[in-house]
Amino acid sequence: MHLIVFAVGILLFIGLVLVHEWGHFFAARRNGVTVEEFGLGFPPRAWSKKLKSGMRLSLNILPLGGFVKLKGEHDSDERKGSFGSASLWAKSKIMLAGVTMNLITGLVLLTILALIGMPKLLTQDNVGQDQFTVASDTKITNQRVLVGAIQPGSPAQKSGLQPTDELLSATAFGQTKSVTTPEQMHNATLAFAGQQIDLAYKRDGQVIHKQIKLLSKSEVSASLKTSDPKGYLGIVPTALQIQRSTWSAPIVAVGLTKQIVVLTFKGLGHAFAGLGSLIAGGVTGNHQARENGQDQASNQVGGPVAIGVALWDYGSLGLNFMLFLIALISLTLALMNALPIPALDGGRLAMMLISRGLFRRPLTRAAEEKIVVLPSPANPGRRRKNCWL
Repeated sequence: MHLIVFAVGILLFIGLVLVHEWGHFFAARRNGVTVEEFGLGFPPRAWSKKLKSGMRLSLNILPLGGFVKLKGEHDSDERKGSFGSASLWAKSKIMLAGVTMNLITGLVLLTILALIGMPKLLTQDNVGQDQFTVASDTKITNQRVLVGAIQPGSPAQKSGLQPTDELLSATAFGQTKSVTTPEQMHNATLAFAGQQIDLAYKRDGQVIHKQIKLLSKSEVSASLKTSDPKGYLGIVPTALQIQRSTWSAPIVAVGLTKQIVVLTFKGLGHAFAGLGSLIAGGVTGNHQARENGQDQASNQVGGPVAIGVALWDYGSLGLNFMLFLIALISLTLALMNALPIPALDGGRLAMMLISRGLFRRPLTRAAEEKIVVLPSPANPGRRRKNCWL
């Protein structure tokens, strides 16, 4: 099941790229600009086909990206059907079309999630505020307790417990204590301190039983006086909730989107990997992961390995969590591409607005190529990177 959800996540991620680039394609065609190539991935090419319309479809070797190559992408190009010859309003629509499509996709996915079951991943503990919802139309449909951070050398580590294992129950002396909340797990380890318990947990859909000897109360008490306090089992249990809405699903999607954007601008997640690591750190209780998510977000985004790891980790939690991550990626692509950063959609648009509004003329080809990466006769393999990945 994990592999299936992971595969679905990869396909959905590729879909985000196609949706983004289709936005540019559609807006360009609607505004009379010729599209020369629509590519998935980045060159060198692995396969291509020229259509009757003259546009080339291509699959390229470098993964996790895409592009739309327009005729005459320099703002100063005046040939008929070129991007440069289009009006400033038309150019603005073309540049922002990818952002718009990713924003719409994110909102649609969040609306669907609110209807079928939205994971509650934003909490006071990991981002300083609870996830947006309409309280009167929100029902908790499922709650699980997962293993979060695992203390080195603890009974949990020695027994082979892993983060995201779902805790079910603890049994000792014929007495079983079910686990549906972190508090119940704490009470169980306290009640069975120093004893050998049968811990039942679920991993990849299979229920596993492990015999684990908990630390005693005296061992835990003594450790509290040191710089390395210990727990009876040595884990941080984390509750994961699935909550559903009905009529308020679109409102939840819009409200959550606003919340994610605000959190991003506050520096809690400069990109999907950063915010993803931040949330994952909160889910697992791994404070170091949360800090790394904030500090290394910019470096992690765009790396195929980072994206693959995030998709794999969320895949282990189920389809709802995978869809949440894909929605988060889509919203982040929209947000980051809208920023005035050179070579991104927002950066190119800002460059055109400044040059035409302030200087009353387009930038020269040489000046534009110093700012953004564009195709050139000397290097036809270069493409404008529409998707910030």
